[in-house]
Amino acid sequence: MDTLNAFNSAIQRRSPSALTLHHVIQRRAFAFCEQQDIAGNNPNAGSAQEEDDPSLSSFISTLVPVLLVAVIFVSLFLLLRRKFKRNYEPRTFLGSLRPQERSPALPQGLLNWFGTFAKVPDSFVLNHQSLDGFLLLRYLKVASATCLVGCCITWPVLFPINITGGGGQKQLNLLTFGNVVDKNRYYAHVFIAWIFLGFVFYMVARESIYYVNLRQAYLLSPLYSSRMSSRTVLFTSVPKEYLDEGLLRRMFGRGLKNIWIANDCEEIEQLVEERDKVAMKLEAAETKLIKLANTTRIKSRKKGGQSSGPHGNADEANGESGSVAAKWVPTKKRPTHRLKPLIGKKVDTINWCRSELERLIPKIDALQAAHRAGNGKFIPSVFVEFYHQSEAQAAFQSLTHHHALHMSPRFIGVNPEEVIWKNLKISWASRVVRNIMTISFVILLIVFWSIPVGFVGILSNIKSLIKLAPFLSFLYKVPPTIFGLIQGLLPAILLAVLMALLPIILRMMAKMGGAPSLSAVELRTQNFYFGFQVVQVFLITTLTSAASASVTSILCKPMDAPNLLATNIPKASNFYISYFVLQGLTISSSALLGIAGLIIFKLLGKFLDTTPRKMYKRWSTLSALGWGTVFPVYTNLTVIAITYSIIAPLVLGFATIGLYLIYLAYRYNLLFVFNSHVDTKGLVYPRALQQTTTGAYLAIVCLIGLFGIKAAPGPIILM
Repeated sequence: MDTLNAFNSAIQRRSPSALTLHHVIQRRAFAFCEQQDIAGNNPNAGSAQEEDDPSLSSFISTLVPVLLVAVIFVSLFLLLRRKFKRNYEPRTFLGSLRPQERSPALPQGLLNWFGTFAKVPDSFVLNHQSLDGFLLLRYLKVASATCLVGCCITWPVLFPINITGGGGQKQLNLLTFGNVVDKNRYYAHVFIAWIFLGFVFYMVARESIYYVNLRQAYLLSPLYSSRMSSRTVLFTSVPKEYLDEGLLRRMFGRGLKNIWIANDCEEIEQLVEERDKVAMKLEAAETKLIKLANTTRIKSRKKGGQSSGPHGNADEANGESGSVAAKWVPTKKRPTHRLKPLIGKKVDTINWCRSELERLIPKIDALQAAHRAGNGKFIPSVFVEFYHQSEAQAAFQSLTHHHALHMSPRFIGVNPEEVIWKNLKISWASRVVRNIMTISFVILLIVFWSIPVGFVGILSNIKSLIKLAPFLSFLYKVPPTIFGLIQGLLPAILLAVLMALLPIILRMMAKMGGAPSLSAVELRTQNFYFGFQVVQVFLITTLTSAASASVTSILCKPMDAPNLLATNIPKASNFYISYFVLQGLTISSSALLGIAGLIIFKLLGKFLDTTPRKMYKRWSTLSALGWGTVFPVYTNLTVIAITYSIIAPLVLGFATIGLYLIYLAYRYNLLFVFNSHVDTKGLVYPRALQQTTTGAYLAIVCLIGLFGIKAAPGPIILM
């Protein structure tokens, strides 16, 4: 109450116009605090409040609908799997895959395929698809096993200590750190933290050693070592004086086989891109014309028309002399388009495309011939091929220039299809500036991402928004159906769009930062996205959950703030219990069902695939995972589980189940559905392992903070 009196005196010293609002706030605050005082003095008030603790009911209310949705999704998957083999088992038969890349076919029964699926080892993904896919499965399995061992370590000791802690908590909160009052009991949390966090670091070290041995075996395997890319090193930021083949041969010695100094091909790239675009437009127009002519011919024959067509001989048709289609399609019905949207000149698509190709192809041929003759402009990047893989590795790991950032960064094993050619001409100084700018942008994006997400959250409760902003009261006048769509459907759509845009933005920043290959882009995106996951999904959610649960009590009794925070921070674990239930059930079931991919393949394909090329491409191209945005999601789940392992050990149990269900879903998809378009050769795995240790560091910091709030110096020193 003294705090509110001081607040009263401060406000009265301000202008009289502020007094009216002040009195309203004051009356409400005094009334609230008096209610709190009455509740605090009432011996039955605390027990009544604790009996109404909604932690268990909230968990059940989350579990039931999510479990129902998961059961529906899995049931649909079991039914549709037999009917749509192209969507659920394409790797077993698709002709675009080499025989050694295909997976064994599964029985077509409803449930009899479980045994065959279980017998296929995870290493099948390593031998028939990619190292990255195998390591994703291994990470999920190791994370689930770590959480299971954590349950065996923490539950037998911490559950009895927390339950008998005397803090007066109920339901799920009874199992948390916040229910412990006796400071001497905190030593148990310290010693269990030593054991479990030590086990986490042991698993990270063990998996790192396993990864080193596995990667060495993979790089030395005949399948990989026989590739030219395994013996080729890409040097970027090469100084001008080193863009000389003779100098480079003297530098690398007799082990060097071939040198390709990259040329500035921006003009050719633009012309080739324009040529391909015109060619695809011509193909679509020709296909449309053929279909139109065939439809007209069939209708004419059904009506008993002449076989020569209603529009006379082909020679009489403008622009299509000798064309069979001209017999059936008049000139005015031929495919047309405008050179500029809405206002451009309308031209015949086929004739225009042919004339454009006649103009572009000779230009491209002339520029390509000039580049082959060595007349191109060199850019600061060089591809160097060696005779042996060991020599390439030695050059890759050696310091090739005495100045910092020159002839660096270096890359080995780069697939030509993954090279971002426009980034090869970036100098070392430009790369430094680009890195600073893109990293700064990503940091600001992570920090201020709550603003657009908060705006979407406000839209989901328009009535409260109108109370705060009365000028929006006109929304009450819209029809109830529209009002319901604005408040219900619109926020969900906007949030989905925001979360879909984030990976695109992060990948764009990685490319703008100067990454020369798609695998380098994925690795940088992995770092960016993990930072976003930890800050936005974990830290901000935890802190706001704890603060919102105790802010009103802290306003009335600021001296009790440490005890209130120590009690409410462990309660935030209830959200993550529901979060693991949601992630484990919905991600695994929706990943199996793949309803979005099925709809796109079946429905949109009928409207968008207007040429045989597009139809074949959709049929033969398999979906792929973006490693830079897949790993951070599950790394963050593991970080959350480790952070709460001592504060709320129950989280570990749900994390074990959730991560294992996700592992099973990805295991099926990687074996039978997905393909790999970007190959980092396993480099995503050690980053994920190192990022996992963030959970251990956060757990230590949180425990030290909670011990400090509880004024327990002994556990603080030991922690």
